[in-house]
Amino acid sequence: MQNIVTTIDLGSNSFRVLKFDCKNNKSLCEFDITVGTADGLSKTGEISQEALNRVIVAIKQSIEIVNYDPTKAIAVTTQALRSANNATKILETIQKETGVSFEIIDGKKEGELTLLSMQNALKREKLNDDDFVLLDIGGGSTELIIYQDQKSHIKSFPFGIVTLTQTTNQQNDLKLLEKEVESFLKNCNMDVSDAIFVSTAGTPTIIAALKHGLNNSQYDKNIVNGTTLTVTEITQIQNKLNSMEKDELIRQVGTGREDFINTGMLIYALFFKMLQKDISIVFDDGLREGVALNACRVRCVK
Repeated sequence: MQNIVTTIDLGSNSFRVLKFDCKNNKSLCEFDITVGTADGLSKTGEISQEALNRVIVAIKQSIEIVNYDPTKAIAVTTQALRSANNATKILETIQKETGVSFEIIDGKKEGELTLLSMQNALKREKLNDDDFVLLDIGGGSTELIIYQDQKSHIKSFPFGIVTLTQTTNQQNDLKLLEKEVESFLKNCNMDVSDAIFVSTAGTPTIIAALKHGLNNSQYDKNIVNGTTLTVTEITQIQNKLNSMEKDELIRQVGTGREDFINTGMLIYALFFKMLQKDISIVFDDGLREGVALNACRVRCVK
């Protein structure tokens, strides 16, 4: 069992668990659920009791389904806990109630681990892993990574689907995001015109699934992985979702995502424009996979 690692990614909207076989480089079991960690955070500056309760319930469910020792899980958490005033108290309560000890990682570390995951995914799919741009749209932040000549340029923007949905002035914040992206690209001074544009996290994967005619309950990462999306397709799906009644929208995108999916698509379209890209390749692989791959590397070194 020493070759098996269990990793947990507590995001600003999602909770994801992975049991991974280091020896064979493959997933053994996965657990995904929306917990809305950052719900209300932009207004109060704190993780709410309701969000805490949802996280604790999700952890206990995952322990039963994935069958892992919570005290040995490698658990990381990101933007919501990075910015919450009550982060220490929240994580102490989670550890007391579940046994899981979370590490708050910064945006750079989050980007590095997600990059590791994407490099593995691109190799698996036999795609170019030498020159690409990676977009990770999260609940509380969005990461952009440029990888060229075996060097990475990573930027974490404090704008995500939950926080941008619940801001008092979304249009203004979208403009701020655009300016920050423009500044980052200018400072990098790198030509990304030939780089492939890959994307991950809830918004791209949901849209990719919908493109294949799959709703939330039918979601299949094996079908989603490698799916190409254009801005036109995103806009078409966005218009379709915006015309749905709430019950049907929830059926399509999943509970806890119905209020944020439109904002996610606005962010996604913004990066298409800023990067001057026509097509993005979507992958389900993300931070939890990167944490697992990194843990496997560490074990090999030891």
